[in-house]
Amino acid sequence: MTPKLNGIDHLHVYVADLKKAEEWYGTVLGLRRDKAQGTAEINKGPLMLENPEENIHLALFERDQVDGSSVIAFAADGKNFLGWKTHLENHGLSLRVADHKTSYSLYFNDPDDNMHEITSYEHGYVAQQLN
Repeated sequence: MTPKLNGIDHLHVYVADLKKAEEWYGTVLGLRRDKAQGTAEINKGPLMLENPEENIHLALFERDQVDGSSVIAFAADGKNFLGWKTHLENHGLSLRVADHKTSYSLYFNDPDDNMHEITSYEHGYVAQQLN
């Protein structure tokens, strides 16, 4: 029997500059340095970031060259999905809105060209609000 998985613990994201990435993730997505990490200096990573509810964790690693991309998909209800759309547009991000027929997704990139996705499975609600 396969052991049970409880969810995603953290995701690795490779960035050009840890300090700039920490600022961007804080300003745009509201993620802050993991409390367990405190204010310790980080060389090339990981720099652990989390949301205020402590249920989303990213491990940022500094990379020597900028190529490739990590993709992180976050979940949101319909109302918050629309709120994120406005919030990300207000930050000047280029968004791609995708109707997957059972869900909607917002796709955008961070300054290090890592793609991110915010998905809502409240398709009917989002469709009604977007039209």
